[in-house]
Amino acid sequence: QVHLVESGGGVVQAGGSLRLSCAASGRVFSSYGMGWFRQAPGKEREFVAAISVRGATTKYADSVKGRFIISRDNDKNTLYLQMDSLKPNDTAVYYCSADVDLGYYSGSYYYQEELYDYWGQGTQVTVSS
Repeated sequence: QVHLVESGGGVVQAGGSLRLSCAASGRVFSSYGMGWFRQAPGKEREFVAAISVRGATTKYADSVKGRFIISRDNDKNTLYLQMDSLKPNDTAVYYCSADVDLGYYSGSYYYQEELYDYWGQGTQVTVSS
C-alpha cells in the first residue's frame, strides 16, 4: 500500500508561482514512478507531468511545458511540482499518483491514468486574473 498526501495548493495571481508537494508512505519511494494530474471544474482529469523512478526522466503536458517542473526527493519520500508563470486555466485540483505495480514497464504510458495505482486526495490551486 502507498499513501499519498498533497499539499502546497492555494490562491495566486496570474504570473505567480506555487510549489506543490506530495508526501508518500507505505512503500520504498524510490521504487516507483510518479505523476501529477489535475481536474478543473466541469472537466475531465488530465495529465500534467510524470517522473521516472530516480527522477532522471520527466514528461509534461504541452499546456504546462516550460512552466512547470516535476521533481522528487527520494531521501524525503516526496514528489514536487514547481509551477511558474501560472495562468487562470491552471486552476484545478491537483493530484499526485504512484505507479507502484510497475505498469510503465508492462506497456502502459506515463500520461495514462490507468498506469497509476494510488492517488492522493488532491490540493486546490486557484489562479486569479
